[in-house]
This record gives sequence, structure tokens and C-alpha cells, in this order.
Amino acid sequence: MNVIHETHGTLDKYLPLLLGLMAALFVGRALRKTLWSAFALYMALHYSGIHPFG
Repeated sequence: MNVIHETHGTLDKYLPLLLGLMAALFVGRALRKTLWSAFALYMALHYSGIHPFG
């Protein structure tokens, strides 16, 4: 019975850390995909003769 209590305490201790790391991972992946998509769109416009920034 004592082992279950210690496991529950460990879960309560590290669950916010694990959730934060997973959220950071998903945000990082989404940001990376967004930046690469914006870069691809810019290069497609650039090579087609449209220069958005000058």
C-alpha cells in the first residue's frame, strides 16, 4: 500500500513538467512547420517573378 502512495506522489510531482514539455514540443513543431511553409510560399512567389518585399 505504501508503494502506491509513493507512485501517486511521483506522478503528482512530475505531471506538470511532462505536460509542459509535451506542450513545448507540439508548439515547436507547429512553429517549425509554419515557418517552413511561409518560406516555401515566399520562394515560390520570388521565383515566379513576384517580389513581395522589394
